[in-house]
Amino acid sequence: MSTAAVAGAALLGALAGLVAVPLGRCLVARPRDRASVLSGGALGRSPGGAVGSRPGGAVGLPPAGAGAGFGLAALPGGMAVAGAVVFGGLAGTRGADPALPVLLLIAAAGLVLAVTDLVALRLPDPLVGAVALGGGPGLVGTALVVGEPGRAATALAGAGLSLGGYLLLALLPGARLGFGDVKLAAALGLPLGWLGWPALRLGLLLPHVLAGVAVLALLAAGRIRRDTPLPFGPAILAGAWLAAVLT
Repeated sequence: MSTAAVAGAALLGALAGLVAVPLGRCLVARPRDRASVLSGGALGRSPGGAVGSRPGGAVGLPPAGAGAGFGLAALPGGMAVAGAVVFGGLAGTRGADPALPVLLLIAAAGLVLAVTDLVALRLPDPLVGAVALGGGPGLVGTALVVGEPGRAATALAGAGLSLGGYLLLALLPGARLGFGDVKLAAALGLPLGWLGWPALRLGLLLPHVLAGVAVLALLAAGRIRRDTPLPFGPAILAGAWLAAVLT
């Protein structure tokens, strides 16, 4: 793919990252706060105008995700940079893949999921379902159009293996994986399977490596305690993206 095309994909990714922040916050905000999110206003303000933070909770959002300060992590500028890197990386390394449009759509949904998990420790089922419903038929359709039905089979096998592996991990005693993480891993198994077995293996391994490094860094910085709930969805998403661009 040409440099101009990669740059265009990066710009599209930056736009997707900007949109992901209000959309993701809206998906996990309480109903009475959604209008404020969509209009760009501050959430959780008291009648006197001061921001009313809740004990252990993010401002205007469910309290689960703010224990480690992640309620402020998904900022528009940071997500715009992340979107540009994600889209540009996929275009630069997978530009010849006929499924690139499907991969970019999955990446766009992944940016929103990263926001929801960072600010509220939630991976909404409708959005995870959109990844699966968009990725599955999209990849199967692409395989049929290009005459490679075997790639559709490996995509489905990737989803099944990811589902089985993460489900086993989630059921282990003391496991901190949620079933939202399991469902997201299964959905991302579709594009990883499409890309081949090396990508699938790397995509299953890297999230745990990335999460481990992040936890050690946050512990060393005093940002979290050992019992602090942490989002794992961003690690699953980042691992899948790295597997796609490295294999």
